[in-house]
Amino acid sequence: MRIITHEDNCIGSGNCVLSAPELFDQRDEDGVVIVVDAEPGEAWHGAARTAESACPARAIEVRE
Repeated sequence: MRIITHEDNCIGSGNCVLSAPELFDQRDEDGVVIVVDAEPGEAWHGAARTAESACPARAIEVRE
C-alpha cells in the first residue's frame, strides 16, 4: 500500500489526522496534509482507508 496526497486539493479539515494520527499530520502554516508514513505496515491499512474516505476534499489517495 502507498499513500499519496494531493496538496492542491487539501482544505485543512484535519479529518485525516483525526482518523489516523500515526499516518498523517498537518503543516503548521496552512494546515495542509503531511504524510508521516507513505508506506504503512499492514496494521495501518484500515486507518489509511478510513482517512481517505473521511477527506472531504479527496486529497488522500490509497493505492494497493
